[in-house]
Order: sequence, then C-alpha cells, then structure tokens
Amino acid sequence: MKSYDRLLEYNIKPSMQRIAIMEYLMEHRTHPSADEIYTALSPSMPTLSKTTVYNTLKLFSEQGAALMLTIDERNANFDADTSQHAHFLCKECGKIYDLTLSKEVKEVEGMQMDGHEVKEMHYYYKGICKNCLKNIRID
Repeated sequence: MKSYDRLLEYNIKPSMQRIAIMEYLMEHRTHPSADEIYTALSPSMPTLSKTTVYNTLKLFSEQGAALMLTIDERNANFDADTSQHAHFLCKECGKIYDLTLSKEVKEVEGMQMDGHEVKEMHYYYKGICKNCLKNIRID
C-alpha cells in the first residue's frame, strides 16, 4: 500500500510532508524517533520543520495510522506496522525490534478486565539483542 492511500484510509488529508513522513515510516522499519525522521527528510525538504514532524506523527498516532512507542524513556519512537505485536528494546545498542505475539495474547483486545473494556495493549520487553549478545561472547 502506498503512503498516500494509507493516509486516506485513516482519514488523514494528504500533504507533501505527511506523505513523505508516512513513506519514511513504511520504508524504514527501524522504529525511528521524530528527530531521526526530521534529520533524514529535511535535506530534501527545506520547508520541513521539527514541529511539523512532531505534529504529523501525533496525528498519525491519534488516527491509528502509526503506533507511538514509549519503550525508550528518552524518545517516543514510531512504527507504521499497526498490527498487534510486541517490541523489544536492546539496552546495549538501543535498537527496537518487532516480536510476534502468541494467538492467546492477541485475543485480549476488547475483553473486560475488572469492569474495564480493553481497547489496546502494549507489550514492551527490554534486554540485550542477539546481535549484541554475539559481540559480547566474542570479546
């Protein structure tokens, strides 16, 4: 799906900046922060401001077109993959990885918990990724 169509699907009015930001999110599955997106896009879009990037990502998150991850205490990171999945933050290299969830975990959405209706859940794990573990064992 193209970024333009995705914006329309989530009732977001496409603009040049919004299309570029969504395209970046869809192409870069690295869970970038707003600053990373701004740094990547600003050379080719001189009129782009950090405020525009922050506001656009907030809009994407509010409309359900992207996930805002708060797994890292310093930054909010963003993910164009809105399917239900978990995230793993490596405390060594700082990368965020997608993890698949078991079928049972996925079924909790919409369930009742202590009288509350669950609409969404966020699964965050932290540790050392397999790449960093390999490097630690080699040293």
